[in-house]
Amino acid sequence: MIYQLSVETHARDDWVDITSNVRQLIHESGMDEGVATVFVPHTTAGVTIQENADPPLRGDISRALDRVFPWNDSYRHCEDNAAAHMKTCYMGNSVQVLFQRGEPILGTWQNVFFCEFDGPRQRNVVVRISS
Repeated sequence: MIYQLSVETHARDDWVDITSNVRQLIHESGMDEGVATVFVPHTTAGVTIQENADPPLRGDISRALDRVFPWNDSYRHCEDNAAAHMKTCYMGNSVQVLFQRGEPILGTWQNVFFCEFDGPRQRNVVVRISS
């Protein structure tokens, strides 16, 4: 089963917690156990599983990515968003979330985050639920 999520971002660099959306899709699938593949079909946005308990950590990660891939550098990409593409290469565009008894198997502090690097925008996320 393949589902689409719509995600609205509010800043150039933005983290949106989509864990509840993924959980809801797992429930809607009616499957007891399997895997949810979360895929971001964009080249300037990604997805990760990361700590949910300390929101400043997401800002720390974003600032670290800015140091590695500064927004203004001598990039030759014609759209002036080369840093966003590089951050996405580093972050990745998919994660897999195992589930059992209809619930995601995530660690105590883990959530699934959509990671925007060229916002604000309206974005899509594709979730495939399989056994």
